[in-house]
Amino acid sequence: MPLPPIDPDYLTDQLKALLAIASPTGYTDEAVWSLCRELNALGVDYELTRRGAIRARIKGETQGSARALVAHVDTLGAQVKRIKQTGRLELVPIGHWSSRFAEGARVTVFGEETRVRGTILPLKASGHTFNEEVDAQPVAWTQVELRLDAPVFSRDDVLKLGLDVGDIVAIDPQPEFIDNGFIVSRHLDDKAGVASLMAALKALKTHEVNGRPPVDLYFLITIAEEVGLGASSVLVPDVASMVTIDNGTTAPGQNSSEFGVTLAMADQTGPFDWHLTNKLARLAREQDIPFQKDVFRYYRSDSASALEAGADIRTALITFGVDASHGYERVHLDALVSVARLAVAYALSPVEIERDREPVSGPEGFTHQPLDDSGPE
Repeated sequence: MPLPPIDPDYLTDQLKALLAIASPTGYTDEAVWSLCRELNALGVDYELTRRGAIRARIKGETQGSARALVAHVDTLGAQVKRIKQTGRLELVPIGHWSSRFAEGARVTVFGEETRVRGTILPLKASGHTFNEEVDAQPVAWTQVELRLDAPVFSRDDVLKLGLDVGDIVAIDPQPEFIDNGFIVSRHLDDKAGVASLMAALKALKTHEVNGRPPVDLYFLITIAEEVGLGASSVLVPDVASMVTIDNGTTAPGQNSSEFGVTLAMADQTGPFDWHLTNKLARLAREQDIPFQKDVFRYYRSDSASALEAGADIRTALITFGVDASHGYERVHLDALVSVARLAVAYALSPVEIERDREPVSGPEGFTHQPLDDSGPE
């Protein structure tokens, strides 16, 4: 059966809109509001958790053994660690990323009732003053500081400006959408994933007149994945399987690509569900969606946080290959459309493990894995 088509212009517009909204972990409210407005426009039912994670639903033919697709809207960022006597700000990162990629970044500091622009600079930023010492500085967050674009020359000046320790620092994304399909921006992790998720949702809503998904389908958007919390508190008990959408790590030694879907077989928390992952590979082949497989050694996602919180669900991870992840990121629109297509294929596919409708049951209907011909029966 042909899939309902993905609208690449809609996907791109959603990504542009999300990138325009600062949403480092801990400062995601406005991104959530933007997504809520879009869900209203699409006519999709949804609800929010106390802190703002989104749980949208398309009703299926039956309710048991529900499925979920999840992506996160929070991004990397920083916080003010200390206000120096010079009026410069010491920072600590939000999420795990190198200060190497913070140097030179334009930023906004959000105080309680004010916002101030600035730049993250190495401690020795002037070549005319420090000469070769500029190139000899270590790479560490203690080796950078934030210069505010305001007349501040002391700690008291900063406090009078309305800023203080703990204030959130949002890093400018500086997006560029190139005519050949490449997209270069910070925070593609995981705003590109959310845009793909929304494009899949739009396709499914358009298709709804031709039939519902076989089971209830939840679209989850989390707000604290970059600090490890992710999908730990957004699932409902009906969900039996969850597919996470996030970035893949295109780099030397990896099998990820900026084109097609990169299907993650494992990350640092271990292998993903064998049956669900192989189902996604089969769906990709059936729908002629280009894909490759990869293993991520220094990586975790919303799947990990859900399992660690005690959710007994099958999980898998489909990714769009990002070059220079957690740095100056780049992806191709082809990957984002491919991910959205696979998400739709999964949503419309028949349920194959009927036993998963119940949280606990006897062995009847439990899955098998292929046995080696030489092994015991």
